[in-house]
Amino acid sequence: MKRFIPFLKSEPLVSVIRLQGAIAAGARGGISDAGYASVIEKAFAKGKPATVALSINSPGGSPVQSALVAARIRRLAEEKEIKVHSFVEDVAASGGYWLACAGDEIWVDPSSIVGSIGVISASFGFVEAMQKIGVERRVHTAGEDKSILDPFRPERAEDIERLKDIQRDIHAAFIDHVKARRGDKLADQDLFTGAFWTGAKGVELGLADGIGHLVPKMKELYGDKVRFAVHGPKKGLLSRFGAQIMEDVDLGLQERALYARYGLS
Repeated sequence: MKRFIPFLKSEPLVSVIRLQGAIAAGARGGISDAGYASVIEKAFAKGKPATVALSINSPGGSPVQSALVAARIRRLAEEKEIKVHSFVEDVAASGGYWLACAGDEIWVDPSSIVGSIGVISASFGFVEAMQKIGVERRVHTAGEDKSILDPFRPERAEDIERLKDIQRDIHAAFIDHVKARRGDKLADQDLFTGAFWTGAKGVELGLADGIGHLVPKMKELYGDKVRFAVHGPKKGLLSRFGAQIMEDVDLGLQERALYARYGLS
């Protein structure tokens, strides 16, 4: 009851935002700006928190959604002058590391996976399979590049180069974000090849600030009596039925594929 009595000082409050899963536009159960907007706003506003802690476990996903969520966190942190701590659980790689960089300090477990500062695009080609089964592909477009990277026709060198141009632009934005947030902390070596490291090695490379878990680190920094308020998106009972079940299955498969990229399942 003490915190409701006027003029009586209460223990510091840590607002915890759980950022869990793949990053994708409109993903329920994953991370997106639309899905987390109200969660993030509430975390910075409710109870006048002393700090905000991001609990991150994400193998990445959409670069745009990563940027939107991270930008929202930084805007509120600067407006309200609240320090943000990022805590990496199993993985904060690719877009997950983009989110981690929204924190003023990044804390990891020695066995966490961090990094993967790169851009990837993957698909399949079915040209020979179609020839073997005797299927004819019929596509009609207005605009010669409308069917770029069609998996049912041979790759064109100009299509690949166009895709690489897009990847280079996204990669450059990712690098700029990491450099802006980590600055002189980064080791003097190329950390932007798409490689990833354990949390312990990430600390050596300047990708993280130290080894630490959320609760003990917050108690160390803000006192043993610090209070915690956990914020995350909530799912209604009806959202678990019908088409939502299929959407969750699809998202789950995508997440497993992303986590597997880092040797996790």
